[in-house]
Amino acid sequence: MTVTEILQQAKTLSIQERKELVKLLVDSLDAPLLNESAEHWGQSLVRLLDELGPIEMANPEIEDPVEWVQAQRRKDAERLNPYWDVETEK
Repeated sequence: MTVTEILQQAKTLSIQERKELVKLLVDSLDAPLLNESAEHWGQSLVRLLDELGPIEMANPEIEDPVEWVQAQRRKDAERLNPYWDVETEK
């Protein structure tokens, strides 16, 4: 959308609405633009990962992702199995 198109739309507003729009536009000049002040999300993520340091992976010896997920599911099933076999009291 161009500035001219925005102006044409603004002309359709009432006088009060146009005054409010002007005030909002002038106030927006004092606020910093997000693109100028905000760090790119990717840079922020890299900085966060650097701050966290190395993480310990479960089963790092398993290189196949499918096999790794299956191993994690087996471990969870073994850990939760006692709870699954318990009959609920009525």
